[in-house]
Amino acid sequence: MSVLILAALLIDLLVGDPRCLPHPVVLMGSLIQKCEALIRKTATDATALRIGGVLLVIAVCTVTYFITQGLIWLAGTVHPWLGLAVHLWLLSTTLAVKSLHQHARAVAEPLARGDIVTARQKVSLIVGRDCENLNEREITRATVETVAENTVDGIVSPLFYAFIGGAPLAMTYKAINTMDSMIGHRHQDYLYLGWAAARLDDLANYLPARLAGVFYSFLSIGSPGGFTSTVRAVLRDAPAHPSPNSGIPEAAVAGALGIQLGGTNYYRGEASHRPFMGKEKYPLTYRHIQQALHLTYGVTALTVLAGVLVRFVLESRF
Repeated sequence: MSVLILAALLIDLLVGDPRCLPHPVVLMGSLIQKCEALIRKTATDATALRIGGVLLVIAVCTVTYFITQGLIWLAGTVHPWLGLAVHLWLLSTTLAVKSLHQHARAVAEPLARGDIVTARQKVSLIVGRDCENLNEREITRATVETVAENTVDGIVSPLFYAFIGGAPLAMTYKAINTMDSMIGHRHQDYLYLGWAAARLDDLANYLPARLAGVFYSFLSIGSPGGFTSTVRAVLRDAPAHPSPNSGIPEAAVAGALGIQLGGTNYYRGEASHRPFMGKEKYPLTYRHIQQALHLTYGVTALTVLAGVLVRFVLESRF
């Protein structure tokens, strides 16, 4: 399994998500939309919507797991190598190292040229906040926060579950994360329907986020912010974040780079204040985007190394 995961990571780094191939997340999104439409036809009150949300989560996770397992098995009956190839491809689609790099660089490059308009357009593709009036500092903050959060959602967590249960479990995690993105937010329309998806996503990311915090802290030795600032930021600031998990990588990146994240965001014109993460030693500039990506690469490497070592020890003993 470890070799398969390493190969999947290599494919993601080299190829990413080619547009010529269908991406499983698109299919997951379609399934979630259909389930939501079906539930809303029959659920008319808060209790019914909560129950419907629980059933939606169970249905999507079950379908995702067994379809993934079935595809691998079916391909394997044709030829073992085909089964491995399908498993490898499915694993690679759960990872987002190259995609995260491309989207972050797409913001950093126009910022480096002083092209704020293009940078606003690019950052609007990866964040949900209003971007029309963001300056360089706020564009950088939005991008660095996204890089930090997606290091867990798009890399550490999928790897964590891949090492435990291969592509079926990693793909199930992606289904959970996709449900949270689509229906797990706090908008009034999804307050009850999305409750189960949001709570399950919190649970699924609980351990990976804390592992990422440990890895970020290790990597912060010799960083601009330093190890002590990183640990302090995680312990002091992360608990104040509205998410039980997202605050950990954001605070860790802020501490490691000696910058401050958080502040006031606007969503559809309405202000939303997020607690500050880290103490500002250095003013935010576009260069911090690349520095945040460097930390992401390090966290990815440490996650893989830890997974390989744990599996090796367990397989040697049992």
